[in-house]
Amino acid sequence: MDTANKKSKKTDAAAVAKNLRDFFVDGLKDIYYAEKALVKTLPVMFDNATDQKLKTAIKDHLAQTSEQVVRLEKVFESLGMKAEGKKCHAIEGIIKEGNEIMSETESGPVRDAGIIASGQKVEHYEIATYGTLAAFAKTLNERTALDLLLKTLGEEKKSDCLLTTIADTNLNSQAVDGKLQSKDLNAV
Repeated sequence: MDTANKKSKKTDAAAVAKNLRDFFVDGLKDIYYAEKALVKTLPVMFDNATDQKLKTAIKDHLAQTSEQVVRLEKVFESLGMKAEGKKCHAIEGIIKEGNEIMSETESGPVRDAGIIASGQKVEHYEIATYGTLAAFAKTLNERTALDLLLKTLGEEKKSDCLLTTIADTNLNSQAVDGKLQSKDLNAV
């Protein structure tokens, strides 16, 4: 085994979660990074959106995401730790895919539908993450962390429902090409 592989294995061993608390903290670092990345990404989505309801939802979610970052800092504080992020490969991939969708779609309803799809992928990742972290906090008897995580989980679920509503109330129909218009759906 070469020196680089030995050094990598030692680093990996030091980073291995040894118990649920370690795994919980690792997950908090991951979602903290993700939320901070979203604070930078949501304005790009806002600038690319054209539907007014979607733009309003993105603007509101940006404010909410900023609050969620502060809330995560309170979770870390409740654990006696300084808030720290760890690169979240999942959110990096979702953001990259969202950027590709925005660059590969025409401005207007088609891009808006793509922005909603990307936004919902983010929401579903966050719902899964916050749900898991809340379950860990409950098991670890971290009541303050649990309450804060559940508040954010509820917000993420509402955001997902709002995006679905925006898509379902005509936006997706507007994105259909000229061969099938929304009025033609009644005939199907």
